[in-house]
Amino acid sequence: MDGILAVWKPAGWTSHDVVAKVRGITRERRIGHAGTLDPQVTGVLPLCIGRATRVVEYLQEQPKAYEAVLQLGVATDTEDMTGTPVEEVDTVSVTEEQAASVLASFVGEIDQVPPMYSAVKVGGQRLYDLARQGVTIERKSRKVTIHSISLLGFEQDASRPRIRFSVHCSKGTYIRTLCVDIGKRLGVPASMAELVRTMSAGFTKEHCMTIEEVAALQADGLLQSRLMTADAALFHMPKAIVKQSAAAYALQGQRIGAHRLSGVNSLLPKQSVRLYDEEERFLGIFEWNAEARQLSPVKVFN
Repeated sequence: MDGILAVWKPAGWTSHDVVAKVRGITRERRIGHAGTLDPQVTGVLPLCIGRATRVVEYLQEQPKAYEAVLQLGVATDTEDMTGTPVEEVDTVSVTEEQAASVLASFVGEIDQVPPMYSAVKVGGQRLYDLARQGVTIERKSRKVTIHSISLLGFEQDASRPRIRFSVHCSKGTYIRTLCVDIGKRLGVPASMAELVRTMSAGFTKEHCMTIEEVAALQADGLLQSRLMTADAALFHMPKAIVKQSAAAYALQGQRIGAHRLSGVNSLLPKQSVRLYDEEERFLGIFEWNAEARQLSPVKVFN
């Protein structure tokens, strides 16, 4: 079985739980997911199955989109409402206009400090393992990019409002930390109350199946026909076409000169491309050598 399967992850499951369940359903051991989701978070979880696991790294690099609910008035040790409160205020005086203005101020490249409850490794140890031992250590900030962020709703509680927003961001962005930082700019403690991943590597809810649907399709022998091809996740790469007479050379992992190609005139040095033959069959991922004016194989899909 080969291809990409987008699963709608249910609440209460880890990303590994989903992988393990789909392994059991398909009897395919080679399965990898394209970006961990916390257990309480629902949403899009792309799985690469079989030979498609060779593109999982490219999926992980792509932007993601979320819808989140931010609770004002309380901060926790985990930065979401599953944690233990570490700071609270009884009354929050924030308007919808102030919330919208602060959200807009986050667009662009920002610095984030990874939360202690995260899978980041420091000195060979996962931060969440240290956090569970009650240990807090200094973490270096990271650059992430907020491509867009929009206010979806402002729930004006009598004392503690909630802000619902959507965000399109680079890989490695912690939405929990974003919620905390939004609260800081508003001058109040804050935590993430809800989170749904609405897009990952170009896949949305419309592409997703539930675990139950995956099991039913496999039982009927139809799951393979519903998988997306490996190149479906490589839309961000430019496309090049090799002449049919030279397609066999590409499949053998040979370099392909520009005179055998179309679609390479605007490529940048060392840019990765999707290579197809003239019958639109995906041959693999190649890298453009501008000096030699040729494509070099990176990953060939024979």
